[in-house]
Amino acid sequence: MEHFLRLLIILPTLVSLANAEDVARITLENAPKAGPIRPAPNLNATFSPVSAAQYLDIASLNWQRDQNCATCHTNMAYLMARPALEKVTHSSGEVRNFFEQYIEQRWVGSGNAPKIGDYRTVVLATGLVMNDAASGQNLSNVAQQALDLMWSTQREDGSWKWAKCGWAPMEIDDHYGVTLAAIAAGSAPGLDAESTLAKQGLHRIRGYLKSEPAPSLHHRIMMLWASQYLDGILSQPQQESILEELTKSQRPDGGWSTAQLLSDWKEFKRKDQRQPDLVNSDAYATGLALVVLRGSGYQGDDPRINSALTWIETHQDEDGKWFTASPSKDSKQYFTNIGTAFAVLGLDAYGRIEPGTKTK
Repeated sequence: MEHFLRLLIILPTLVSLANAEDVARITLENAPKAGPIRPAPNLNATFSPVSAAQYLDIASLNWQRDQNCATCHTNMAYLMARPALEKVTHSSGEVRNFFEQYIEQRWVGSGNAPKIGDYRTVVLATGLVMNDAASGQNLSNVAQQALDLMWSTQREDGSWKWAKCGWAPMEIDDHYGVTLAAIAAGSAPGLDAESTLAKQGLHRIRGYLKSEPAPSLHHRIMMLWASQYLDGILSQPQQESILEELTKSQRPDGGWSTAQLLSDWKEFKRKDQRQPDLVNSDAYATGLALVVLRGSGYQGDDPRINSALTWIETHQDEDGKWFTASPSKDSKQYFTNIGTAFAVLGLDAYGRIEPGTKTK
């Protein structure tokens, strides 16, 4: 573990001095074993996209190697964000391949096919579809298959039986899964919204989101994000109301707090019974806010946007991550992985990731 931590601490320095030929691509075979996720001793003096890419590669490849499963907080978020960093360092493609294997191998055959309500189909479809979209590609055949499988496992009420492990905001309720499915479908390059499966699936999603109240501002922000792709999710006044809530919740330091976005959810409590941290900004909430505000037309010269971008650029740990404390419990801190991915998404939404040293 100490070797791994020392490696992560020196990565930014190594990258800044190295030529493209000197930086090895991180793969399943050579990825260092990930140690506990903790705040690094120091922050980066300047934002390093290369060390961000290396952190995300190591985190997702370790999860794949050790856990052998797809999950929202690590490798799904990785596929959403990693294309933004390809301009600075190439990924091995093994996380994408792992997701594709679910569709092309693991779930082939009637005995292996996911059952109605299986939330994993949404996770797989989101990762593959948004990876295609972020890469500037047409919707791949495997991503289309993943979308079709997502629709075929949707329940009659429009939802999926989501993982309810108490890990907010990703693994706690069905509502999140429905908005995630809406975002995935809406962002699909060249989505055929009139196909029988998609048309029925989107109709069910709209019905669910109209009948099931969003329990927190975080959920409403997810709905606002979905409404940027799909009609019939929110009315114009509803969009404007949520946008006002979002901008007013910005912290004085320029960022946003995930715990604060969840704070109006009266039933939500931390798993360790501690009081939520409503003061400190974090990378997940700030990145999410930036992505949604960009979709709502906010430009980079807006002082609020510039303040948020500055927060992200000045809060990267020296090992490449943005340490993001879980709003549910101080445990494994895997929330840092999606926090880092969303920090990248927020910066990329405003063109703040510049080409630099590339790996082989």
